[in-house]
Amino acid sequence: MKIAILLPNLGGGGAERISLDLAREFAWAGHEVEFVLLRAEGEFLPEAEKTSIAVVDLGIDRIRRLPRALSAYLSRSRPDALIATMWPLTPLAVLARILSGHRCRLMLAEHNMLSIQYEKHGWLHRLILRLTMALGYRGADAVLGVSEGVVDDMARLAALPARRLHVVHNPIAQPAMSDAVTLEKADKLWGVPRGDRILAVGRFKAQKNYPLLLRAFTKLPAIRDARLMLLGTGEEEAELRALAGTLGAADRVIFAGFQPDPAPFYRTADLFVLSSDHEGLPTVIIEALACGLPVVSTDCPAGPAEILERGKYGALVPMRDESALAEAMATALAQNHDPELLRARAQDFSSERAAAHYLALLSAAPNGRASTTGHPAEMPHPR
Repeated sequence: MKIAILLPNLGGGGAERISLDLAREFAWAGHEVEFVLLRAEGEFLPEAEKTSIAVVDLGIDRIRRLPRALSAYLSRSRPDALIATMWPLTPLAVLARILSGHRCRLMLAEHNMLSIQYEKHGWLHRLILRLTMALGYRGADAVLGVSEGVVDDMARLAALPARRLHVVHNPIAQPAMSDAVTLEKADKLWGVPRGDRILAVGRFKAQKNYPLLLRAFTKLPAIRDARLMLLGTGEEEAELRALAGTLGAADRVIFAGFQPDPAPFYRTADLFVLSSDHEGLPTVIIEALACGLPVVSTDCPAGPAEILERGKYGALVPMRDESALAEAMATALAQNHDPELLRARAQDFSSERAAAHYLALLSAAPNGRASTTGHPAEMPHPR
């Protein structure tokens, strides 16, 4: 099967990382895979180019040009399946397929709580969001969200029964063993011995609420000589650096930049923290668990509670409560954790399992049942 994956670009975000992992799994299963990008750019582009996965550059900088450009690609390349990720690409992919006349299987996937992501964009934007989701989702062969919360949100916005949508959790690839040199470089960057190293990973944007994390970090007991390392880049970096200075923590907060392979940093940290106001299914939590790293997270919609099983595999704290976050961080740093238990939980989100779910949906007959070439036993259960 020839599978095309539509994305804006291959920037350093979670959806792009997930798509790259899925593409590898599809290719290893013997399928031909192409990334179809509005623009061929982004931090993960060099990684994609090192693989056997083709990259198609549509060369467009305006989203309104996507239907015509994608239609031309579909007519020319004629993939068997198209996976479109992230609104507004999802409904526009439906329009492009109609324009092309090429009846490939079309899967639409959302990675975030769209009602929260766009809640401040005004009533007209919300109306367009609802209408395009309602029409687009009904025109696709399969529609999925990465968590139960995301799917419930999608169903409400699109006025669809939740049972028409599928939950397929974000996958993570098994982290490769880091060599001694790489681990030593990451270890030295911390500047303090093991025991007080706190890690956060993700783009510097409002959704992640890094100001909350910085304020909570400065509330840790004075007896701790802790360091907070932030892996990522983004539009809020200058403000975060300034806030660290204002809080008197500039010398204890490490801005480590974007890291294509964060595994050495997970493995040299003592605690992972997520401070987000909303998520879809935060892959960074799963990555931390896969490295045996304990987790503290805000109990934001949606995903952290699903991954951590309501606190069984990590601490959950109320959103936007810096005192509760600081207390949970201090407690987690003082506790003993079972790394094997955490690694075992991460295995529930393996790339192999997620890819099998995707392929089963892509192989399904129009009535929604898996075809004889699919894997019905591995189908995600409709809600």
